[in-house]
Amino acid sequence: MAPLKLRRPLLMLLFLARGVPLLLAHRTTTRCLSLLPRPVSVGSARIKFSTVFVSATGQNTTAMPERRPFVRLPTDVYPVNYGLSLKPDLIDFTFEGKLEALAEVTQATNQIVMNCADIDIITASFAPQGGEEINATGFNYQNEDEKVTLSFPSALQKGSGTLKIDYVGELNDKMKGFYRSKYTAPTGEIRYAAVTQFEATDARRAFPCWDEPAIKATFDITLIVPKDRVALSNMNVIDRKPYPEDENLVEVKFATTPIMSTYLVAFVIGEYDFVESQSSDGVTVRVYTPIGKAEQGKFALEVATKTLPFYKDYFSVPYPLPKIDLIAIADFAAGAMENWGLVTYRETALLIDPKNSCSSSKQWVALVVGHELAHQWFGNLVTMEWWTHLWLNEGFASWIEYLCVDHCFPEYDIWTQFVSADYTRALDLDALDSSHPIEVNVGHPSEVDEIFDAISYSKGASVIRMLHNYIGDEDFRKGMNAYLLKFQHKNASTEDLWDCLEEASGKPIAAVMGSWTKQMGFPIILVDQEQVSNDRILKISQKKFCASGPHDGEDCPSWMVPISICTSADPTCTKLKVLLDRPETTITLSGIGPDQWIKINPGTVGFYRIQYSSSMLESVLPGIRDLSLQPVDRLGLQNDLFSLSRAGMISTVEVLKVMEAFVNEPNYTVWSDLSCNLGVLSSLLSHTDFHEEIQEFIRDLFTPIGLKLGWDSKPGEGHLDALLRGLVLGKLGKAGHKPTLEEARRRFKDHVEGKQVLPADLRSPVYLTVLKHGDSATLDTMLKLHKQADMQEEKNRIERVLGAISAPDLIQKVLNFALSEEVRPQDTVSVIGGVAGSSKQGRKAAWKFVRDNWEELYNRYQGGFLISRLIKLTVDGFAIDKMAAEIKTFFDSHPAPAAERTVQQCCENILLNAAWLKRDADDIHQYLLQRKAPPV
Repeated sequence: MAPLKLRRPLLMLLFLARGVPLLLAHRTTTRCLSLLPRPVSVGSARIKFSTVFVSATGQNTTAMPERRPFVRLPTDVYPVNYGLSLKPDLIDFTFEGKLEALAEVTQATNQIVMNCADIDIITASFAPQGGEEINATGFNYQNEDEKVTLSFPSALQKGSGTLKIDYVGELNDKMKGFYRSKYTAPTGEIRYAAVTQFEATDARRAFPCWDEPAIKATFDITLIVPKDRVALSNMNVIDRKPYPEDENLVEVKFATTPIMSTYLVAFVIGEYDFVESQSSDGVTVRVYTPIGKAEQGKFALEVATKTLPFYKDYFSVPYPLPKIDLIAIADFAAGAMENWGLVTYRETALLIDPKNSCSSSKQWVALVVGHELAHQWFGNLVTMEWWTHLWLNEGFASWIEYLCVDHCFPEYDIWTQFVSADYTRALDLDALDSSHPIEVNVGHPSEVDEIFDAISYSKGASVIRMLHNYIGDEDFRKGMNAYLLKFQHKNASTEDLWDCLEEASGKPIAAVMGSWTKQMGFPIILVDQEQVSNDRILKISQKKFCASGPHDGEDCPSWMVPISICTSADPTCTKLKVLLDRPETTITLSGIGPDQWIKINPGTVGFYRIQYSSSMLESVLPGIRDLSLQPVDRLGLQNDLFSLSRAGMISTVEVLKVMEAFVNEPNYTVWSDLSCNLGVLSSLLSHTDFHEEIQEFIRDLFTPIGLKLGWDSKPGEGHLDALLRGLVLGKLGKAGHKPTLEEARRRFKDHVEGKQVLPADLRSPVYLTVLKHGDSATLDTMLKLHKQADMQEEKNRIERVLGAISAPDLIQKVLNFALSEEVRPQDTVSVIGGVAGSSKQGRKAAWKFVRDNWEELYNRYQGGFLISRLIKLTVDGFAIDKMAAEIKTFFDSHPAPAAERTVQQCCENILLNAAWLKRDADDIHQYLLQRKAPPV
């Protein structure tokens, strides 16, 4: 699943996702613009977290939610094949279901326990092979555990039999299970499609089943649907005939699936157009779009047809189904979902309009398609044994999506973007005391949604990238192939993958990776040097890094850290690799003159922060200004320093001085990361009376690159130039750069009047700028553009920047708009998040709005990860101690089980923000004043 991950590198307002599956989601994934600072983690030496947290050791001492008792399904009966017939009613939003499951009884029992939620069973029976049918005499629903126990008057004997269940259910509006999705027909009429989202534990809302990933079976699915509707499922259609009881309906029968997990089953009934192609290895690929928008499916089709052969070649295992469909769903909570053979997407993660889609949207679609198609092998063919190993699915797909996009679009420089989008985001979250290990023991279904976060997706992807680098591509592929062949159509755990990679590479993979997946956090690598004639002697040590400073207590955890080292002689080439498997070590590099600098972690691949001695840092910093450091290392160096300043290990002023060295920077992703960090700082300083001074700093830093780029694209420019222009103009406009504001207003007026339509890549920065400095007429114009927009991407683009408006009454208008019929349910979150991230007033108003409308919002998103995203975006930017207490109190009395960890992380971030502000605000203020003072 692709989360809605916070797409920091694309620098548009607001996961994430992914996810994260991004979001993240991941993939979320919502995009972070400077308006929505990324998750902030800051602080002083160690902080005593009042009643919220007490941390003395740097280990996870946060009072985590009490885990509910949970028992997996009994193993005395298991399914071999599900024969499933569903008849949805698209008017009354109900459905009738008939299940005929071939089951195996492994020991005599007079009851069958299955998963079942929001379903009413009418009749149930069991017919042993060659025996008499036995009717169930009772259905005992355990609603809290989402189970039903079918009782029989006599014992079902060991052997095969057929379980028959007739039942009814509701096509809900919660974007999970079998649900309804609202769309507008070409005639203007409002209609509904019936669609599914079963991961993690919602197949049980569509049919009674053994809804655990390790209980695999085959599926024969039949859909009874209106004859003018498209009906799709995992497999190809093998029969379509009139339904005898109603001439307006047809019965559509699909081929038998391979053996698979319930969470990957899918069906869709609605009105769609499609474009079709075949991959070079003969798989039929279709992209289904809303009626009249088939053209918008062509880009995703091109990506999918290139991607399937790439994965077939990479894994040396063919795609196992005859077809794959990719379909855009109007109401969809995640970014996308990897159902085997029928992948579902948000419209914005699949549809590209050549005229009206911006470069960042194309890149996003390419990544999400790459992510979901990777799951067809890694997740669908081989499936995690239990949700504890979810990270393996999502971390792997979140890593290989970049490998795939780099193959399809080398001009995207996508691996540098990975560092800003996933790697640094994971470091930020994992530095908190309220983080969690990559592998989390999951029991009750309510706990599963909590781990669809940046740790599973982004840290997972980052440690797999580190592992791939440590092993080398050839042995990695060899190990992957062995893993897929050994466990195809079965289930596996993290250790199974390590075994295969260890065998292929001869390296201690399980020992190395266990330190990264089974304990939370990561190290800070401390580096000092000494020159002895022509040798450089490095002293390298590790400590746990915490958002509030390095871990200094007893029992400090340690990691097995692959360390790479390069020098100024060739910054792109690793001179030495070592495995740091103890607290400290000394390394001698020979043939290094005193004038050469040393850089640890070239390529920013190792998952750790670095603190150099001051002399080492002094020698490497010129590599930023003269661009001799690789872009990814310029980014990593700056990001490490920023993180150290938030943790109170260096002064924020030192980082501001380093940021000024980036004035010649040409690389989009480096600017993107700088922009995000300055957004964090700007958000923090909105709590002071010198917020304008940091805006002036931002204007000074971004003006030269803004002048160089100009407003209009030039011949020969590519994808990254378009992204950089949008980023820089948006940053300057938001910071109140007068020439940018005037030009944005002029172009906006021409756009609205139809004189000169804004290119898609300029819309976000222009909309953001005119709203930030706009009035009620500007907001009304923007809402009118939103209403007129035919494309969901354009609606989302507007929704994400509406919160930039400044006047309190207009902020309230935007918040009310978020819950109106004009905004799709999954997009309400980004509207409220946009308000919270844009200003101090917006943050207060958004938090009050969420409290005042909590019942409606919670009912809308319930256990899903959107509730976590909403909370994070709304409260993460506060920087006053008492707000942490207020937020904790609110959620104590308004529990949101799936978001408990998010609430704790937000409270921790707020306390860390407050400590950062208290510690560094005066020095920052003095520095900002001094840099503008005339020389004496």
